[in-house]
Amino acid sequence: MSDPRTTRRPGSKAGSTTVRRTLRTAVRRIVRFAVSLAALLVAAFAMIHLIPGDPVRASLGPAAPIELIEARTAALGLDRPLPEQFVTYVGHVLTGDFGTSFLTGEAVGDVIAARLPNTLTLALLATAVALIVAVPLGMWAAVRTENGRNRGTDLAFGTVTGTAVAVPEFLYSIALVAALAVGLGWFPPAGKAGPLTYVLPVAALSAGPIAMIARITRVETLRELGTDYVRLARAKRLPAARLHLRHVLPNTLTATLTVGGLLLTSLIAGSVLVEYVFAWPGLGLKIVESITQKDYPVAQAVILVYGAIVLVVNLVVDLVLGALDPTSEIKEVSA
Repeated sequence: MSDPRTTRRPGSKAGSTTVRRTLRTAVRRIVRFAVSLAALLVAAFAMIHLIPGDPVRASLGPAAPIELIEARTAALGLDRPLPEQFVTYVGHVLTGDFGTSFLTGEAVGDVIAARLPNTLTLALLATAVALIVAVPLGMWAAVRTENGRNRGTDLAFGTVTGTAVAVPEFLYSIALVAALAVGLGWFPPAGKAGPLTYVLPVAALSAGPIAMIARITRVETLRELGTDYVRLARAKRLPAARLHLRHVLPNTLTATLTVGGLLLTSLIAGSVLVEYVFAWPGLGLKIVESITQKDYPVAQAVILVYGAIVLVVNLVVDLVLGALDPTSEIKEVSA
């Protein structure tokens, strides 16, 4: 008789293999994130050294006395060897010290801390609006056009969403300001001074993602509607609302949420011009101001923060996708 303590449970080997594969995939993605973050640090450090001419002179202006330029250069450590500068820069970044503004002398970390929440709020609101509007819209379009029905709806949906995806955010911003703020006077044209000031920036940021997610949701829903379990549910006369919401919708969310997470990174980057148009007090407006005013420490830090946010969101999306869809791990391992 075999010892029950050593008897292997059915499926335990397969389960442990899946866990090991999941851990290997997670470690691989984290290593990829670390390498990308290191490359981002190098690029951000190199930015101030790739500017033609002397960045300190460029920021202070051609009339600045040589003594002031030399003092500012020494204070920033730009007169030291590059390897020493890089080590110092990385050490400061890891402790949250991004230097001081050339123009105001304010700590760059304080500028980022004050403006980053405004940018993240816009991006998160736009992502939420995009998902709330696009998922029902895409499912409705799929149900309406299933099996080639309602070709007019199919044509209109494809035309409108295809055009909406192609229009950049800043054009939406200008059109919304011209129509709803200046023309009709329904919303404030710029600034952040209450709930109404969120409407136009969020609408400008979410318009393109709504169209893209709706198109993806429609494709995924059509694929699910053609599966055997849907045919069986319909043969059993399961109510359409219950079928679509309790069975079809969950199976379409993996691709939809993946795209939604990736769109969050693009919305953070796309907020730069939207914030500029609406004079929104976020990092996007600040990076435009710092570049035009040649305030390079601020521009350097903001670019680094933007890149780090994109990398973190991509890592989270990868890990969540791996948890929701184990087949993605198998594909990555076999690739």
